[in-house]
Amino acid sequence: MRFSVISRVFGILLTVFSLTLLPPIGVSLWYEDGTHIAFAVAFAITLLTGLFMWLPVHDLKQDLRTRDGFVVTSLFWLILGSFGSLPFIISPQPDLSVVDSIFESISGLTTTGATTITGLDTLPPAILYYRQQLQWFGGIGVIVIALAILPMLGIGGMQLYKAEMPGPVKDTKLTPRIAETARALFVIYIVLTILCGIGYWWAGMTVFDAVGHAFSTVANGGFSTHDASMGFYAHNNGIMAIAIIFMLTAAINFGLHFYALGNRTLKHYWKDSEFRFYVMVTFGASAIIIGYLYMSGTFDMRGSVLHGIFQVVSIGTTAGFASESFALWPAFLPYILLLLGIMGACAGSTSGGIKAVRVMLIVKSGLRELNRLVHPNAVVPIKVNRKIVPPRVTDAVWGFFAIYILSFFVLTIVVMATGENFVTSFSTVASCLSNIGPALGDAAAHYGEVNEVAKCFLILAMLMGRLEIFTLLVLLTPAFWRH
Repeated sequence: MRFSVISRVFGILLTVFSLTLLPPIGVSLWYEDGTHIAFAVAFAITLLTGLFMWLPVHDLKQDLRTRDGFVVTSLFWLILGSFGSLPFIISPQPDLSVVDSIFESISGLTTTGATTITGLDTLPPAILYYRQQLQWFGGIGVIVIALAILPMLGIGGMQLYKAEMPGPVKDTKLTPRIAETARALFVIYIVLTILCGIGYWWAGMTVFDAVGHAFSTVANGGFSTHDASMGFYAHNNGIMAIAIIFMLTAAINFGLHFYALGNRTLKHYWKDSEFRFYVMVTFGASAIIIGYLYMSGTFDMRGSVLHGIFQVVSIGTTAGFASESFALWPAFLPYILLLLGIMGACAGSTSGGIKAVRVMLIVKSGLRELNRLVHPNAVVPIKVNRKIVPPRVTDAVWGFFAIYILSFFVLTIVVMATGENFVTSFSTVASCLSNIGPALGDAAAHYGEVNEVAKCFLILAMLMGRLEIFTLLVLLTPAFWRH
């Protein structure tokens, strides 16, 4: 383990991250909300720490290898999230504790969208803007790590995409091609954000809200500038439609967007097995929920279609916006939505969850085993995009799924042990581990009522979910630290 290389990387990251604290200072001065001092202090602390880590090793020319990649990837959101919490800690508004501040910051950067803050409509504009900006930067971090780094690390079956990612990666080190890949993905990400913001503004949002919601929509984060979330705009069909379109767009593998941009074609989207699987699941869930909302008399037909489709897309993409309090919906509907969020959307997107490709491979594996019961000697290969999936990949997917379920139950029991009831514990762990945001029980509206010890474990759940679990757990194995 070469700590000098890791120190150099994080020194650069913190130095660059400190620059993200400058726009909120401008927003604060523009709106004269008085929070610019808190952001200026946070900027100075973050910049000086970054320079302190970078300057002693700034001329180091060594490559970042696989083992270093695990450490950097694992600590990425924890370190940036901790420094990102400084404005919340220092600012008198929204008056958060240290734990709540770190929770809010990491929730933003991991694009989870779970919040401990109430009274959003009365918060200083700079704080509101900063929350949205955290999610936007977290979103591009998610994409770059998911498409450029995790396949190389071989995390839970993501090596399936190693040959298909824009910019191939090698097994021994992170190559300069990753920088090229990151730049290309960043351009796509910025273009989607601009288009989304213009769409929101055209449909009736203020410029401030349009920018803020574009940030969190393209990141599939779910933070809003209003307590009612997207329910604040539920009367505006145009805004709701734009939100649905861009949540879905951001939930598609950005490698497919990259290919579309380079080859000027859209045909490859439907040829992608994961995309087809995700679309079919989304349509099926929407039909069930719309039908039940209407037949149960919860809404009229317009309301059932609007809220049904919006919540399926919002929770299924793990964006976590709310058009309505779905926790109050009848019977099994809230749990269907939670299950959709646990699955998540496509790999290589800004969404969280297990990922549709893994669920698809698990389903295909199950169907193959059923077929083998009838035809024991049959050779039934599993295919994705007409290519046979190597057994190593399916083994990794099953391993990931097993660890995910085990982590889910252990964390649920631990949160219950802190004093939370079962529904709250079950739903908050599911929400944080899958980076969804909204939950049920005492956390249906916000996480402010959850005790601080439980929040610490939920922070761990958010990090595990965003890090694809294996990335974090591998650091706990003795073999990792042996030279």
